[in-house]
Amino acid sequence: MKNSAAPEEHGEHTADWYRTLVEEVNDLATIVDTDGTITYVSPAVTRILGYDPDELIGHEGYEFVHPDDRERNAEAVEAVLSNQAESETVEVRFRHADGSWRWIEATMRDRRDDGVVNGILLSSRDVTERKEYQIEARTLAEEYDALLNNVEDAIFLIDVKNTDGDVRFEFERLSPSYERQTGITTEEVQGRTPRDVFGEKQGTELEANYHRCINAGEPISYQEELRVDEGARFWQTKLAPGVTDGEITRLVGITRNVTDRVERERQLRQQNERLDEFASVISHDLRNPLNVAQGRATLLAENADNEHLDSLLQALDRMEAIVEDTLTLARQGDTITETESVSLTDLVGECWATVETEDATIEIVDEVTFQGDHDRLRHVFENLFRNAVEHGGSDVTVRVGLHGEQGLYVEDDGSGIPADKREAVFEPGHSSARGGTGFGLTIIKRIVEAHGWELSLTDGTDGGARFEIEMTK
Repeated sequence: MKNSAAPEEHGEHTADWYRTLVEEVNDLATIVDTDGTITYVSPAVTRILGYDPDELIGHEGYEFVHPDDRERNAEAVEAVLSNQAESETVEVRFRHADGSWRWIEATMRDRRDDGVVNGILLSSRDVTERKEYQIEARTLAEEYDALLNNVEDAIFLIDVKNTDGDVRFEFERLSPSYERQTGITTEEVQGRTPRDVFGEKQGTELEANYHRCINAGEPISYQEELRVDEGARFWQTKLAPGVTDGEITRLVGITRNVTDRVERERQLRQQNERLDEFASVISHDLRNPLNVAQGRATLLAENADNEHLDSLLQALDRMEAIVEDTLTLARQGDTITETESVSLTDLVGECWATVETEDATIEIVDEVTFQGDHDRLRHVFENLFRNAVEHGGSDVTVRVGLHGEQGLYVEDDGSGIPADKREAVFEPGHSSARGGTGFGLTIIKRIVEAHGWELSLTDGTDGGARFEIEMTK
């Protein structure tokens, strides 16, 4: 026969067990009476909120609740006390002993004595980290939506579904900009694969890039051809993987319609090819017979005395100068891709030494180093110096220096160029100097623009011409 404890002893053991449970459990247990006064707080309050239980007992709980959360807290209390709900769970900010605010999730139940409600039992836990994460996630989601809805570039989201190594790509969402540029809507493509939307051929090409991004495990950039209408064919796309729990579950794509740029580049390549053909004709088919004519004319002048020979030689020399300038013009307009450090002082010295300057004077006002194509820039400064001497006179003074924070200038103290003629001087064939080819300033402008810079013409400090180069990149 089993021995049984007396009822009183059994009750004491049960009370001890409940007391131990309340004191050791991670959750915070609190009892408040019907007017909101705290009558009991478990020891967990010290660990969770930094208070000794005696610091809270006798106070109204509302004192410690954030003002913005008191109404929501009061509504939950009222619902429990009035039997509108068996229990209520509410999240409020509760003041920590150090003055900071902690998010507390409290589940409330009524406390009864002989069937009469005489208070509320609260089981609470600290959910600050979870709440802050939710707030941060909500903020990020709002920012993400704002970006998706307002960015100029087209954005598309792809779900990545991996089943036993079989990867399936499905469209998740398109930005409004994507929809405007392509005429394709989220509703039309959501849950469908690229092959479903764009057909087998184009869809396979798209998925090949998606696989490449997954295999790389990092963002990739590429240009793709995807015809969605007559005005949108070529796209510059950047694709980035989205990782969840160490696995790529989404691809985020940002793409821009570059059809106009691609078409311009194609036209430019064709123009350059034609220029190369033109330069080849001039260089070989025209220069060779010209050199023969010059040689024969020179021999004839040495063995015969004829008043027409000097004019003939001058005409042939002018033809040679035109050929050289035309070749330079055809070859110097290509975009500069490789640059080096260039000393302005050294460059000016080299160029000044190769130009017939007679009694002209050069002044280097500033010493500066910049990035550029040294060989092509020699054409720029040689032509500028030659232009200054031809138009400013044999005793002209030429100054070179720094223009603004990022630029150069070359000016002289000659007669200058009238404002109404400044645009025309850069046109091919325009020349006011006797015997000039009219290509010198055109060559200068082409080379400056090939660097990505800008060239302008204005009045010099002493009334002459001033050429300013803006190094915009």
